[in-house]
Amino acid sequence: MLKINPFKTAMEQLSHAAEKMKLAPEILSQLKKPDRILHVSIPVRMDDGAKKVFDGFRVQYNNARGPYKGGLRFHPQVDMDEVKALAFWMSIKNAVVGVPYGGGKGGIIVDPKQLSKGELERLSRKFIDLIYKNIGEYVDVPAPDVNTTPEIMAWMVDEYSQLVGKFTPAVITGKPLSMGGSQGREEATGFGGMVVLREILKRRGRKKSQSIAIQGFGNVGHFFALFAQKAGLKVVGLSDSKGGIYSPKGMDVKKVMEWKKQMGQLKGYPGTAEVTNEKLLELPVDILVPAALENQIHARNAKKIKASIIVEMANGPTAAEADPILNRRGITVVPDVLANSGGVATSYLEWTQNLSGYYWSKEEVLKKLEKYMIDATAAVVNTSEEYKLKDLRTGAFILAVSRIMEAMKARGL
Repeated sequence: MLKINPFKTAMEQLSHAAEKMKLAPEILSQLKKPDRILHVSIPVRMDDGAKKVFDGFRVQYNNARGPYKGGLRFHPQVDMDEVKALAFWMSIKNAVVGVPYGGGKGGIIVDPKQLSKGELERLSRKFIDLIYKNIGEYVDVPAPDVNTTPEIMAWMVDEYSQLVGKFTPAVITGKPLSMGGSQGREEATGFGGMVVLREILKRRGRKKSQSIAIQGFGNVGHFFALFAQKAGLKVVGLSDSKGGIYSPKGMDVKKVMEWKKQMGQLKGYPGTAEVTNEKLLELPVDILVPAALENQIHARNAKKIKASIIVEMANGPTAAEADPILNRRGITVVPDVLANSGGVATSYLEWTQNLSGYYWSKEEVLKKLEKYMIDATAAVVNTSEEYKLKDLRTGAFILAVSRIMEAMKARGL
């Protein structure tokens, strides 16, 4: 399959919103370019004594609203266009959810599964050695992303702290609790997404016993499934990287999780039929939640989707070519920049706790997060209605660009 250039997609989304809001050309051209791109060569001594050099990136896209903010991913397919697109989307996402951050993103071209723990730690620390003068708690605040963990964040915080001569937990979020991490961070993205869905359903007038299928059963997907079931939705379809399961009668998410822990996969769960990840998207459900990979919904399958609501818990699960098809069919797409922004909202809460030295309970964190998600959903829906738009994605982009523009104007940028 031809790879879709993510930065091209991001710029098409920006141009579409700019056209609707009649954005001045000079502002549009400014928003189409990142503030700074860092590309570093990272030499690492491997366990066998050989030295290997890895490519690392950090894109600082826009800081009009506050420090650059966004994750670091370790993946063999990382490239500059991907990191630029993700940094741009973080600028949009942070503005949508209303936290005082700009957008950034980073990555290293590496398959972490091929490294020992010691090699992974040396790689993580060396990356910080090379970029530490360009990050900081009020400059650029990284976080975990694909294949990066709280442990890796702890190594990075320690390295940064040694380099600047003081313990600086607020330089990175997504840390272990013992290093200044936040309560509630683990379930934050799934919880936040379910709050957004709840608010959308309230506005639409919820039907009884609505069914839901979730593609992806990692951290985000499994917490979303738990909160969906708790809210009274019937979870009928679930999938992981090895395939999926379907039962029109519904299934107990906690029991499914126990099965996966024992068996290493969802397939084979008693009382369910097997489905592929592709076919899960076409199940006869009310709500579809892609929570796995990008570009899962495209021109070839958009016509086959039966759900009336799609909640994008993955980053970029809907290719740009599919949006007009879904819009014409009257399917409500809750965009990723709103749906999965609970993670970065909780990163902001972690950051504020680190800076103040005062820490909240899980209940307090989730309560504050819920308020952010309610307000962001209302703002996106209201913007879409104000501009008479059929889709929430364009409404979210218009809202975000308006907020970024307001900050740029205030700062004279």
